[in-house]
Amino acid sequence: MKPLNVSKNIVSLSEFKAKASQMLYEVQSTHHPIVITQNGKAAAVLISPEAFDFLTEQARFIDAVQKGLADVEKGRVVADENAGEDEQREG
Repeated sequence: MKPLNVSKNIVSLSEFKAKASQMLYEVQSTHHPIVITQNGKAAAVLISPEAFDFLTEQARFIDAVQKGLADVEKGRVVADENAGEDEQREG
């Protein structure tokens, strides 16, 4: 995802309503997020579908790494030389 451009990418809700189609096109073509404000405070962020997919995939990856690290801390690991031993015993 590209960085936020404060002068172009922060808009009020009323401005977004008036120019929604144009802003959707801009997000899709530039891949810059748009922050939509309501009463002067950030209320939502509009991102491209590609940026959303990237962020969700990144979050899944980080979650998997954190679970793996937790397994290591709790000793729930198998040494490389022991990997697959259960499969060999079954066969």
